[in-house]
Amino acid sequence: MKIGKYQIHITNSGYFYLDGGAMFGIIPKPLWEKTNPADEVNRIKLATRNLLLVSDDKKILIDTGMGNKWSKKSADIYRIEQDEFSLRTTMVKFSIKPENITDVLLTHLHFDHTGGSTEIIDGKPTPAFKNAKYHVSEKNFNWAMNPSKRDKGSYIKDNFLPLFENGVLFLIKDKIFDDGIELIEVNGHTFGMQLIKISDSSNTILFCADLFPTSSHIPLPYVMGYDLQPLITVEEKKQILLKAVEENWILCFEHDPFYAFATVEKTETGYRAKEKLNEL
Repeated sequence: MKIGKYQIHITNSGYFYLDGGAMFGIIPKPLWEKTNPADEVNRIKLATRNLLLVSDDKKILIDTGMGNKWSKKSADIYRIEQDEFSLRTTMVKFSIKPENITDVLLTHLHFDHTGGSTEIIDGKPTPAFKNAKYHVSEKNFNWAMNPSKRDKGSYIKDNFLPLFENGVLFLIKDKIFDDGIELIEVNGHTFGMQLIKISDSSNTILFCADLFPTSSHIPLPYVMGYDLQPLITVEEKKQILLKAVEENWILCFEHDPFYAFATVEKTETGYRAKEKLNEL
């Protein structure tokens, strides 16, 4: 699909598993397990899906997945699966090499969104896309440098601090990133997370990051236990869903293991996915 000057591609950088109860907060397991079945230790399968935006002068990657810097113990805890899909192998399908990437837009600095931003070279974490500028909100970077005890484990500095030290991490303050690319700040999940809105006069895709990690999270009460400010998340969801219905936005889900996209409708009982898709 092409929106404005950008050709939109989906890349899959693998799968991992997290506790289903944590992913769905107060929602009882008999409800969330209908769409997201749990394994023997209550983990559900999650994708690490990225968007690749290609124009004549830019190749923009949105988020970088889990990466491959994990110890065997941690890889087992998160049940990381990258044998079939990885960021680099799926980029090859579109004839894109790591050195071709001009910009990496990071929605926020949690490990499952930034793990592929660096790689180990000569024993040191080093920017994985050597010709790219990386971008994240100033608010989220400041929080990531001094997170609370509650969410400290979500921020692994080897994924982003080397970018800052090498002078390739730029702290965003503006809402407009480029023609047709708008950044929408939300603060319920963590402080300064950015949703990426790609639009022209006819179409809009919203890369939802962790506001709607999966299509199952569209209903308002479906909020993750990981969110720092869950009531703020509910209000942010209301605002986004209202516009998504009115303007027929396509939502893109970073973590949904089954569906990449969905449109939304409002019914008597609330918001829900209208049509779920894997391709546009």
